[in-house]
This record gives sequence, structure tokens and C-alpha cells, in this order.
Amino acid sequence: MKKLMIMVMAACAIGVTSCGNKQQAPAEQIEAQSGAAIDVEAAFEEAKAQIAEQIEANDASKLQTAIEAAKAKIAEILEQNPEAAKEYVTKVQAFLKENAEKIKAVAGDNAAIGAAVSALTEAPAETIVNTLSSAVGGVQDAAEETAEGMKDAAEQAVDGVKEAAEDAAADAQKAVEDKANAAKEDAKKKANDAIDAAASDAKKALGL
Repeated sequence: MKKLMIMVMAACAIGVTSCGNKQQAPAEQIEAQSGAAIDVEAAFEEAKAQIAEQIEANDASKLQTAIEAAKAKIAEILEQNPEAAKEYVTKVQAFLKENAEKIKAVAGDNAAIGAAVSALTEAPAETIVNTLSSAVGGVQDAAEETAEGMKDAAEQAVDGVKEAAEDAAADAQKAVEDKANAAKEDAKKKANDAIDAAASDAKKALGL
């Protein structure tokens, strides 16, 4: 009886453990999904640090590079999550506007920096993201059309080579046939000439 009770308790313990694991699975899945989410704050802090560093260094060239990198990050985030891209742009816009005077002081006569800042600040975040999204879509369409065009061109080239090879083969075959026919005619003529010569000699021998 005591052994039976121990076995029952062990079975219950196994069942509870199994249930516990099943209950944890969805939570683990949610955690994994959260871990895969885009960290907009981290991306913004990185861009902010790079731009601030060049403002402090008073380096116009590197400041331009940092701002361009912040712009490029928008497209990278957009591919994964448009809403996250809008949030990122909003944060970058706010930072650039807060430091507009410092940026102008470093930029001096560097028009490229002014253009980069204007591109990021003069339109709402949603407009910037939507425009970029359309541009990316257009590039993808153009790439697909180019790929299709290249495929067609390649197929036409292959067909052209095939036709040229077939024409060359036909020409070669005709040349062989022509040469064979010429050889036959020559052999036939020589045979006829030999027959005629033999007949002539025979007539002479007979006194005819």
C-alpha cells in the first residue's frame, strides 16, 4: 500500500511539472518575440551620440557623415517595422531641432549638412517614412523590371547563338554536300574520259 501511494505521488508530480512547462511555453514565446522587436530607443541613442560627438568635436565632415547615417537607419528600420521607423524619425527630429544652432555653427558653409538636416526636420515623421517607403517600393519595382529585362536579353542572346550555330551547321553541311557532289561529277567525268580513251584505243587496234 505504501509503495502504491509513492507511485501515485510520483505520477502527480510528473503531471504538475508537465503542465507547468506547457503554461510557460506561451510566455517564453512572447518573450522571444519581444526580444526580436526593434529597439528604437537604442537606435536613436546611437545616432544621437554620434551626432553629438561631432558637434563637440566641431568636425563638419564627420557631422555630415553622422547625420547621413541617421537617415540611412530610417530605411533599415522601415524594412522591419514602419511604425518603429516613424518613432525613430520623431526622436531624431526633436534632437536635431534642439541642437539646430550648434549644428549650424559647426556646419558653416557646408550646404550638404543643411540639406540633410532639412530633409529630416522640415516634414512630419509620417510623411518622411511614407515617402521613403514609396521610394523603396519604386526601387524594388525597377530592380524587378531590370532583372526581367536582363532575363529576356539573355534568352534572346541564347536564341541568337543557337540560330547562328544552326545556320553555321547548315552552311557546313551544304559545303560538304557540294564538295561531295563535285567530287562525284569529277570522278564520273574521269571515268567517262577513261572509257572513251579505252574505246578509242580498241578501235585503233582493230584498224577501225
